[in-house]
Amino acid sequence: METTSFDLIEEFQTEDISGSPHRSLNHSRIINRFCVALDQFDSEFDTFPELELELTTGKCKPDLCIYKNLPIDWYNDTIFFTQAPIVAVEILSPKQALSELTDKAFKQYFPAGVQVVWIIIPTFRTTHILLPNGELIILSSSALLKDPVTGVEVNLKSIFR
Repeated sequence: METTSFDLIEEFQTEDISGSPHRSLNHSRIINRFCVALDQFDSEFDTFPELELELTTGKCKPDLCIYKNLPIDWYNDTIFFTQAPIVAVEILSPKQALSELTDKAFKQYFPAGVQVVWIIIPTFRTTHILLPNGELIILSSSALLKDPVTGVEVNLKSIFR
């Protein structure tokens, strides 16, 4: 009688299913603080943390997405949302290369219709606003972030306190 053998190999995953690095304490703190700060614009904009997207350029999961208010349908939920957000927010994770986020902005977000990308660098407490034309606005932790597309304002002191 012939027996079949199988090799079982256990792999340690350092990334989640979206391909993004694991989130850190400061990363989560910044997501939470941006959500709180953006709540004042709830009558005009919806803010979604880590929403799974399936854009024309592929699947992705920004740390935060900002949309004009969307209709709510509690009976029919969506796993992979296909509409590009107005704003995609990315927070640099420990051990992640900045070029990964700028590549995502210019190769995935902007071609799919995202109008502005905020890249947050926690270590330096800076926020970089990228526009599709390559324009870059760099803000310090004491600045007032005023999004050039939505007009949304966030006091960065409240984020990096």
